Amino acid sequence: MKKRILVIDVGGSNVKLMISNRVKRRKFPSGKTLTPGKFVDQTKKLVRDWKFDVIAIGFPAPVKNGRIALEPKHLGKGWRRFNFRRAFGKPVRVMNDAAMQALGSYHGKRMLFLGFGTGLGSALLWNRTVLQLELGDLPYFDDQPLEDYLGDDGRDQLGDKKWESEVLRIVPELKKAFIADYVVLGGGNAKCIERLPRGFELGHNRNAYTGGVRLWQDRGNAWDII
Repeated sequence: MKKRILVIDVGGSNVKLMISNRVKRRKFPSGKTLTPGKFVDQTKKLVRDWKFDVIAIGFPAPVKNGRIALEPKHLGKGWRRFNFRRAFGKPVRVMNDAAMQALGSYHGKRMLFLGFGTGLGSALLWNRTVLQLELGDLPYFDDQPLEDYLGDDGRDQLGDKKWESEVLRIVPELKKAFIADYVVLGGGNAKCIERLPRGFELGHNRNAYTGGVRLWQDRGNAWDII
């Protein structure tokens, strides 16, 4: 029987819940006060009328072997050792949030994904392999991390036009560095980029749902998540 999948996209500003591309997604605010307990309570309240068998969670922190490896920068504490399966009473698979949206955006060859949201999410995909990246932590100008310029804070400080110029200066260099055939730009701020160079395309937050579904594909057709 086909699994019914609840996909949860945890961002630095909002948690988005999706049960189907045809059903309107639901959401609630996240931020630095969101602990695992609050996350589970809020999720259960919002999805109590939805029927599902398994859960896919995209999470804004490094994820290794399906487990959160480091505490998130933009949420509360206590996530690293949290047992999602026990809390929800259902099978749960977790991957980095940008990687999950990247997985849903992928359509072949070698793809670099960059998510412009609260921070900077990133992933590289090829041959049924997902390499979860942390490019936002790379030191940039004055030793500040790259996401301070390309995330929400950078856009607020630089203004839309200067922020877009900075994006269009840096992103082609990342495409070249990763030998990517194309780059998908996702996250809430990607829609603010008015002119896209050749080899770049806009993603959509809805692709996180497709990524969550692909994360639960049968073993014989599974993706290798690194």
